Amino acid sequence: MVPAIRQLYNHQFTPAAYEALLQSLASVTGITPSFRVAETPVFVPAALTQKLIAAGAAVIDVLRRPDLNTLTEMAIPKGQVVPHQDAHPQFVIVDFAVTKNEAGELSPQLIELQGFPSLFGFQELLAAQYRQHFNIPSQLNNFGSGMNAAQYEALLSKTILNGHDPKEVILLEVLPQQQKTLIDFVYTEQLLGIPTVCVSALILEGKKLYYEKDGEKIQVKRIYNRMISEDLEKHREELGSVINFQHEMEVEWATHPNWYYRISKFLLPYIQGDYAPKAWFLHEIPVLPQDLENYVLKPLFSFAGQGVIIDPTQADIDAIKDPENWILQQKVHYTPVIETPTGPAKCEIRLMYCWPDDAADPVLAHNLARLSKGKMIGVNYNADRDWVGGSSCFFE
Repeated sequence: MVPAIRQLYNHQFTPAAYEALLQSLASVTGITPSFRVAETPVFVPAALTQKLIAAGAAVIDVLRRPDLNTLTEMAIPKGQVVPHQDAHPQFVIVDFAVTKNEAGELSPQLIELQGFPSLFGFQELLAAQYRQHFNIPSQLNNFGSGMNAAQYEALLSKTILNGHDPKEVILLEVLPQQQKTLIDFVYTEQLLGIPTVCVSALILEGKKLYYEKDGEKIQVKRIYNRMISEDLEKHREELGSVINFQHEMEVEWATHPNWYYRISKFLLPYIQGDYAPKAWFLHEIPVLPQDLENYVLKPLFSFAGQGVIIDPTQADIDAIKDPENWILQQKVHYTPVIETPTGPAKCEIRLMYCWPDDAADPVLAHNLARLSKGKMIGVNYNADRDWVGGSSCFFE
């Protein structure tokens, strides 16, 4: 999207350098990425960078509403409320489509948000590998808030560890060895020294939580939470006996499970502005739009695009038995703005915020990008194309 940099990058690109990048990712972590890594980073021009920052700030303003808990009380499914929710989530991620407005200018449009961590380890590794294997101009920065690599790692450590001994902090996941994001877990352990623990390996004694390593039972003081409740339910039979997280426990969360639901698609109808498509709870729309082809239907409780209906019909809506759990949102038309040797690609940019326990406000820390040449955005789609997949932004 920065034409001169894009043209030079495409001209200098070689398949050998790309293969070397992939091999480096595997060499550093011992894990081959199970999702497609794009051949290119995204070069974000200054004007779009400023719009993204403003769009993210508008979302954060909603998260800082004093009535947020009341507003989102119905967001948490029955039976899923976990005790001792803290004052705010330690991580917030916000996804924007890159589009063009009526004036032909690049513009972000809000797609999704979550009070949940993203690939905060892997994205820094990926950005560093792009720099190592390709000619990325030094004046472009992949961090937010003017940070450098050392400052980012210090912020991530503070947010996840909160002063605890790393062995008393765990990265919690459901069957982590089977997750596509395993490479992120491994690199996070390398960065911070925290172990990755499957939910089935936790031991609850009274109100204290433990895990075992090398024959030693170690108390868990803080959880870096990568566990998704839907995933837990999906694999419950395979997992066997699992502790009840509704039980009283003496443990800190980063991020507490309740925030996954509170800060989610549930908030889309409350976010207004130039960068937020209109959205409604399906059961609150008095009259459905006649031009349904210009809308998308999203289930509130889903992850990674599952269950989204891109081209809804009246029949689709009539078939929904729980409209209170669905959002109707104006469709966003991604503009193919990334020029590649095999045709233009669409782009989605994720802003990744860290919010340490003692911080008044979240800090824009890192980013993630997804490139696509198909109808769906995400690393699970159009894997048979090239110059698509997971990527990283470098901001002008």
